[in-house]
Amino acid sequence: MAMEAGSIVEGKVTRITNFGAFVELEEGKVGLIHISEVADVYVNDVHDFLSEGDTVQVKVVNIDGNKIALSLKQAKPKPPESDFRQNRRGDFRKPQGKLSASFEDKLSKFLKDSDERLTDLKRKTDSKRGGRGSRRE
Repeated sequence: MAMEAGSIVEGKVTRITNFGAFVELEEGKVGLIHISEVADVYVNDVHDFLSEGDTVQVKVVNIDGNKIALSLKQAKPKPPESDFRQNRRGDFRKPQGKLSASFEDKLSKFLKDSDERLTDLKRKTDSKRGGRGSRRE
């Protein structure tokens, strides 16, 4: 079977580095799972998810000459979207009962918190300098 981008293949992890993991594929070819393609969550250390000798199913993302880019997270099936439900007309809407703040509300809260922090910071630095309007003679 010819390997092409988009296909799911099986391989064995041969080496782990700080930027990803090398996987030996069929016909002795070697591909790289970049650290960003290991899991759906932030990966600080590849060793937390993979070990040398592991047999994994990966998706071939790209083939560029001898370089084969692989993805572990894209090979896994996506979980069904449970956050959105389809209504009778086929529209998708947010589920009932979960209220999320609008962008404007979040922005307003951020600006208010930011102004409070700046005010506190100015008070602290002014008190160290002697306050406003103080003169050194």
